[in-house]
Amino acid sequence: MKTNVTFRHFNASHPKLQTEAVEIANGFTKYLDVINSVDVEFINDEAKIVEFKVNVTRDVLKSSAQTDDFHKSLHDASDKMIRQLTKWKTKHFDNHHSK
Repeated sequence: MKTNVTFRHFNASHPKLQTEAVEIANGFTKYLDVINSVDVEFINDEAKIVEFKVNVTRDVLKSSAQTDDFHKSLHDASDKMIRQLTKWKTKHFDNHHSK
């Protein structure tokens, strides 16, 4: 699985945020193992926004969160993505195996 981390409107690099984002993205495979790639985008505007784009077989799942702290936004967006991954897996795999 390939993971891309992008920082928008930043003046310096943030290795702690990047490492944490990659660890969280790698953890998504615990919920769904057919993930092709994950894009994580940190956007530094008035609010601190984190967006996930997960490329799954035939689909792209997206989640985002904005708060006043990047760590909180990262965890909120990852929680939303985990719910989507679980729902996607239930919808696509459980129905096919029961037939």
